[in-house]
Parts: sequence; C-alpha cells; structure tokens
Amino acid sequence: MPQRNTNRNHRRSRYTLGPAGGLLVLVLLFFLSSRFNLGPAPEGVESVPLPEDGGAEPLQVYFLDVGQGDSQLVRIPGEAGYFNVLIDTGEYQYADGLTAYLESLGVSRIDALIASHPHTDHMGCMNRVIERFDIGGIYMPQMPEDKTPTSVGYEKLLDAASAKGLTVSPLHEGSAIESPAGSQFQVMSPQVDADWEGANNYSAVIRLVYGGTAFLFTGDAEQESEEIILEAGYHLDSDVLKMGHHGSSTSTSAAFFQAVSPEYAVISCGEDNRYGHPHRETLAMLNQRKTTYYRTDQDGTILAQSDGETIAFTTGLDSVPDRDAYQAARKRAA
Repeated sequence: MPQRNTNRNHRRSRYTLGPAGGLLVLVLLFFLSSRFNLGPAPEGVESVPLPEDGGAEPLQVYFLDVGQGDSQLVRIPGEAGYFNVLIDTGEYQYADGLTAYLESLGVSRIDALIASHPHTDHMGCMNRVIERFDIGGIYMPQMPEDKTPTSVGYEKLLDAASAKGLTVSPLHEGSAIESPAGSQFQVMSPQVDADWEGANNYSAVIRLVYGGTAFLFTGDAEQESEEIILEAGYHLDSDVLKMGHHGSSTSTSAAFFQAVSPEYAVISCGEDNRYGHPHRETLAMLNQRKTTYYRTDQDGTILAQSDGETIAFTTGLDSVPDRDAYQAARKRAA
C-alpha cells in the first residue's frame, strides 16, 4: 500500500515583516495579480472574472488524437494573443506529426509545457517539442530517484531542456502555473511526499477554470490518488473531465466522478488498443449518469471551446499522424 504523510500542519515562521514589509508584499501581490493568476486558494474556485475587454476569442482545448497516448493543447486568450499550454505529447513516433500540427494551429511558443508523469505514452516526444518551440516553462512531477523511469524519452527530455538552459520545475499539489487574467490553474496532486509503487499515481491532476467554466486533467491518476484528493476537500466540480488512464477501470472511481460531476467527458485512447481501453465499467458509469462523452479513437482530435459561460465541442478534426503516416504525407506533397 502507498505510504503518505497525513500531517498537514505547518510550522509558524520565525520571521515577521513589520508594517512596511507587509505593505510591500501587498503591493507586489497586487502587481502580480494584475498580470497573471498564480493559483487559487487551496479549496479551489468556482469561477474567475474575465477581463472587461476580454472574451473576443474563446478558450480552446484540443484533446489531440495521438493513438494510445495523451496530449492536450490548451490555448487561453490573453492580451498578447493565445497563452499556450501543452499537457503531454504522446509517444515518440508522433514527434514530427505533433510539431507540424501545433505549427498549423499558429503555435510558435509553448508558454507552459507539462508532463503529467514520465511514461512514454505521455511524454515520449516532449524533447522534440522543446527543441522546436520557444518554451516558457517545463513542469513535471518529481518522483523518488529509485522509482523514476529510466526511459530514453525521459532522458532525452532532460537533455533537451538542459541544452536550452531550461529547468524542469517540480509539479505537485499547490504548485503555481501562470495563466492570463480570467483563467486559473490549480494543481491538486501529487503530494510533495508521495510514495507510490508505480508512476501512474504520481500524475499531476490539474483543474483549469476559465470564467465560469472548468476543465479537469488527470493524466493516468488512479483511484488511490483520487482518494487522497477527495480527502483533501478540493473543489472538483468541472464541466469537462479528461478521464483518467485512457478510460481504465482503475481510474475515475464513482466517488471521484460524483465529486467532479462533469457534463462532458473525454477519453484519450488508441483504436483497438491491446489494453481494452476504455473499459466497459467506465463506459457503463458514463452511460448510467447520462454524461456526454467523446473518444479520440472514434472522434479523432476533439476541440472544446469556452466563452467563459458555455462550452461547444467539435469532433472529427485531423488526428496527429504517426511517423509512417507523416512521412507518407510528405512524399505525396512532394
């Protein structure tokens, strides 16, 4: 069984700021909050006011079809255009197809690049994204050294970041991810002192609030991780839930699903995959609760757009081509 530290008390600081120091902190916080949202209070928020001059462009969330893998592109409208957040990338064979797909959408900079956890079906071609795009920040949960996968993809990610002078920021509950005004990220998991047997439960669980709408991204987090999130009392209610672990029955427990209470769900999985994802138990739960759901293996790349009040879905968009399909397309174009 996983071991975890349940003591959430904090030591009182030995230092005091005094009136002048306190005023300086308030001024600094006001300045930062006017430019970015650095993370909500621990319990979470239901909505974030959109800027008065905002709303001309919608929030865009692409659930990219990368076969039996995960990748989501979040494009948040801001003063300087879209703020791009890429969560996961899929396996290495999607490297050329993914970078070309992002460029076709007008993406030239990834403001926040997030690896939900170090499994290759989630970060296998992240090194190529780092090499080919301007990167604002890289985030990834930190695992104990003896449990960190020593895959080629993981090593290449670290090498690519180092070559560009980038530091991988540890991602855990309470971590801050910048976002434009009108939006807010909250990282709920993993715990700083998490100790799990496998990598799946180290997955970052991230809730994005845009205006009055919310999206929950869960990586491959399984029911043990979900239980801790529920015990912590986080505000989970979200309009859209990216189902955990490709729709596996080991994720998205009934209690967790009830707490999220999504109107829509998205399952990222490959056609006729050998794991049987999504599992029949997962589909039965979705059907029983009459939740509208989409699957990348059936619906291709899925786009959800939010104006801060309502969410509209578009399905059947192009899938990200793997290596063979990408090379074949290039030959035809030539």
